[in-house]
Amino acid sequence: MLTHEMARLDSALSPLIGSAAKHLRDARGVITVGDLLRFLPTRYLSYDSDATQLHEGEFVVLIGTVVTAVTRRMTSRRGSMLTAVLSDGHQEIDMTFFNSRAHENKLHPGVRVIAGGQVGRYNRRWQLAHPGYTLLDDAATAALPGLYPVYPSVPKLHNWNLVQALGLVLGALDEIPDPLPQHLRERHGLPDVGTTLRMLHRPESRAQVALARDRMRYEEALVLQVVLAQRRAKRAQEEAALHVPGGGPLLAAFDDRLSFSLTDGQVAVCDEIQADLAGPAPMNRLLQGEVGAGKTVVALRAMLSTVDAGAQAALLAPTEVLAAQHHRSISALLGDLGESGYLGGSDLGTRIALLTGSQGSAQRRRALADVVSGDAGIVIGTHALLQEQVAFYNLGMVVIDEQHRFGVEQRDSLRGKAHSAPHVLVMTATPIPRTIAMTVFGDMETSTLSELPGGRSGISTFVVDEHRPGWLARTWARLGEECRTGRQAYVVCPRIGPGSGGEEGVDADLFADDPTDPDAGAARPEMMGVLHTYEELISDPSLTGLRIAVLHGKLPADDKDAVMRDFAHGRIDILVATTVIEVGVDVANATMMIVRDADRFGISQLHQLRGRVGRGEHAGLCLLTTRAGPGAAAERLAAVAATTDGFELAQLDVRQRREGDVLGARQSGGRGRLQFLSLLHDEEVIATARVDAGELVAKDPSMGRHPLLAAAIETWLQPEQAEFLEKG
Repeated sequence: MLTHEMARLDSALSPLIGSAAKHLRDARGVITVGDLLRFLPTRYLSYDSDATQLHEGEFVVLIGTVVTAVTRRMTSRRGSMLTAVLSDGHQEIDMTFFNSRAHENKLHPGVRVIAGGQVGRYNRRWQLAHPGYTLLDDAATAALPGLYPVYPSVPKLHNWNLVQALGLVLGALDEIPDPLPQHLRERHGLPDVGTTLRMLHRPESRAQVALARDRMRYEEALVLQVVLAQRRAKRAQEEAALHVPGGGPLLAAFDDRLSFSLTDGQVAVCDEIQADLAGPAPMNRLLQGEVGAGKTVVALRAMLSTVDAGAQAALLAPTEVLAAQHHRSISALLGDLGESGYLGGSDLGTRIALLTGSQGSAQRRRALADVVSGDAGIVIGTHALLQEQVAFYNLGMVVIDEQHRFGVEQRDSLRGKAHSAPHVLVMTATPIPRTIAMTVFGDMETSTLSELPGGRSGISTFVVDEHRPGWLARTWARLGEECRTGRQAYVVCPRIGPGSGGEEGVDADLFADDPTDPDAGAARPEMMGVLHTYEELISDPSLTGLRIAVLHGKLPADDKDAVMRDFAHGRIDILVATTVIEVGVDVANATMMIVRDADRFGISQLHQLRGRVGRGEHAGLCLLTTRAGPGAAAERLAAVAATTDGFELAQLDVRQRREGDVLGARQSGGRGRLQFLSLLHDEEVIATARVDAGELVAKDPSMGRHPLLAAAIETWLQPEQAEFLEKG
C-alpha cells in the first residue's frame, strides 16, 4: 500500500493502488474508492478447483506446489520464457511466462502458490499463460478468503491485480456512512454497508455473497420506492381541479343508449375511477388492459362525468391517425350527445373538438374557439394540444393514450393548462408485469382490464418463413381468399419506402444493435416498405379486383382521414400500412393481418398489431412473415405465435429488452443502475420496500431525518432515470 491514510468513498485511487488506477480509469471509468467498491465481481470460484476437471477456455483458481521451473531463451523474439509446472497432487498444469525476469526468483521447486487464469492447451498439456499468482508463504496471504472473485475484464490488468487492488482499498477503508436506516436493516436482518462490501469482494462463503446481494437488492428497491412514495405524497397534497360526484345527466343518458353491456371488469374499473374523481386529491391512475379490452369506453365514461361536473376533459393521442380514430369512435358512441348546439343535437350533450397539427386554418379556428369557450367538453388531439395558443375554459381531466410515447415536459405542459391539478388517467394496451408496474408506475394506482368484451372471436397466429418455396405466394393467395368473403385485412410493413426509415413510433429493427442477440451484426436484408408491398400486391393475380390502399404517417392529414374512413366503411379491402394502425384502430370487419419482416418488431408491438383483427364476429388470423434465419428473432416470433396472453408476452419482452433498460438506460444512452434488483423476479423485495418507503415518507416526507438515504437517492437516481420514472 502506498499510503497509510484512511480512505473515504470519494478518495482518489492512485495513492492506494498505484499504476492500476490509470488502467481502471481509462477502461472502466473507475476513479474513486467508491467507484472501485461498486466495480463488483461477476462470479466467484472456489479455491479448491480440481485440476482433473479442467475445460479449455474456462477461468480456474488452483492451489498447488511448483514441481519444476525451467527458463529458456526464445528463438522467435528477444528474452527468456519461464515454464513452471504446478501440481495439486492429482494433475499437473504448466504456468507459462514470456518474460521470465519477474518470476524466476519466486517460482522455484517446492514453493506453494495460488494461481488463477484461463486454461488452454499447448503440446497436449494444460497451460495457464501469464496467470496471476500469489505465494502462499507471504504474510499478506496468511488469511485467504473462502472464494475467489472474478471481475469484469480490464485491459493490462490481470484479475489477480484487481483482487489485490480491492484488498488494499478495503484495508485502508474508513467507516462508510450507511444510507439504509438502522431500524430497517435490523427489521430485515441485513448487514451494514461496510460489511456488505467486504462480503462482496472478500466472501468467506456463498452464503455471505447471497446475504450481501440481498442487502444491495433491497437498497436499490428502497431508493426507487422512496422516490415514488414522495411523488405520491406530494400529489396527495394537491387539490384536485374539481370534485366529480358522478351520476350526472350526460353520463346517465350515455349509459342508457349504450348498445352493449359492460363486462364485470369494466364495471369494477369504472367504480375505481369514479371513487378517484370524487376524492379530494387529483386522480393519478394507470389503466392497462389487453388489446380490445374496452379501455376507451371506460375512459369515455370518466370524461363524461367530468363534463357533468362542469369541466372539460382532454384526450392526448400519440399520432394523428389515432387521434382521428378516437374522434370517430367517441362521436359514434355519443351520437347526438356529442352534437350540442347543432341541429339534431341533444340538450344534455356536449361537443367533441379535434385538434391536430395538420388541420386547415378554418377547422382549427373553430376547434380552438370551442375549446376556449367551453362548448367542447371533450377535446381530442395530438401534440397540437400542447401548443401555447391552445387555451381551455376549465380543464378538469387529462387522458393520455399510450403514455410511453410522451415525455415529461409534454405531459406537464397539458396539465399546466388547468387552473389547478387535473385528474390524470393513463391508458396503455401494452400489459405490464406487476413488478414493473410497482416500480416504473409506482406513483400511480393501477387498474387492469383482462376480460375481453363479448363478441370477440379470438386470433390465430402463424409464422411464415419467406425462404420456403411458395410460402409467400400462398400467403397472398390466403389474403385474397379472406377478402373475397367480404372481410378486410391489414398488411403492415416496418417502413414506408427506400430511405424512409421507420414510421413514427415504430420499434422496427429494435434488436439490430443488441449484442445479446445472436443475429446482431449479421447481414440483414433491407426492410420491406409500404410502397414496395403495395406494388407487389396490385400485380399479384390472386388479388385481382380487390381494392387496395396505403396508409402511413407522411400522408397529408386529409388523405389519412379519407383512407381510414373508407376502410372503416368497407370501401377498401386491403390496407397496406405502417404501424400507424398499431393502437386504437377499430374495424370489426377486419379479420386478417400480415406483418412483413415481423422479426424487425418488438414482442409487445406485434401483440398490439394483431389486436387490430378478430374484433368482431369472425375469428382473426395473423401471419408473421420473416426472412430471418434461426436464432433469437425466430424465437421471438414463435413466442408471439404460441400465446395471446399479453402479460406472458410482456414478461418475455422485458427479458429480451434487458430489464435494466426499463429505467431508461437504453433510452438515455447511459448505463443501467440496477445491479442487483430484478424487476421481473423480485416482486417480494419490491413490495416490502414499497411498504417501508411509505412508512418513511409518511413520517419524514423530505428525508430530513435520513440525510444519507436522501444523498444516496440524489446520487443514484440520474436525471434521465427520474424522467423515465415520470413518463413510465
